[in-house]
Amino acid sequence: MYRNLDPEEIVRTVGRLKERVEQRFPGSGLAAVAMELHHVALDVVARTESINRPHLLLRTCSTLTVAGFAGALAAVLYRLRLDPGEWTWLSVIQVLESAINDVVLLGAGLFFLMTLETRIKRRRAIKAIHELRSLAHIIDMHQLTKDPHVLLDEGPRTAASPERTLSRFQLARYLDYCSEMLSLIGKLAALYVQRFDDPVALAAVDGVEDLTTGLSRKIWQKIAVLERA
Repeated sequence: MYRNLDPEEIVRTVGRLKERVEQRFPGSGLAAVAMELHHVALDVVARTESINRPHLLLRTCSTLTVAGFAGALAAVLYRLRLDPGEWTWLSVIQVLESAINDVVLLGAGLFFLMTLETRIKRRRAIKAIHELRSLAHIIDMHQLTKDPHVLLDEGPRTAASPERTLSRFQLARYLDYCSEMLSLIGKLAALYVQRFDDPVALAAVDGVEDLTTGLSRKIWQKIAVLERA
């Protein structure tokens, strides 16, 4: 159980985080983002199950098509058979050229059909992973104005200054919640490639994890400022 991510446990963790944010900051924008993250987590579980499920209709069509290609190649080779007395270098070259062309076409068609299911699943996974990337940027937008230096050393305000109503404790919790949500986004992204071994999708997940790690690092720098004060 400790060698694979449990989708249901991740959803429960996101749900508990949503409740904590709503209770600590009711009616806030961060609470709305936490609720959206919970909805996305439920969607991720359903999407990963769909992506990992074999496409039986497509596999059946691919198998029948490959069998048809193989039968066509056998028919071509049968029509090209020669009697022993008709073998010449020219006839051998013609037979080989025709057979090679058919094998190349068969191989190209076979490769297309065998990778079609993977490419369909990859497109769906990449689209869903980009959704998680966008959500990570939205979370980062919510913590941009949460500057601990302003709280610790209040300076003159300007007309464009954002409202700062959080106490020191509330600011620390707010930033910590943002960091937790970013971490959970990385775990949700990892679910897409846990059973779907595709290098392109894996690279996209690594990109999301790098993004969330970098954003969390900025947040923890702010938390460290609060702790040192």
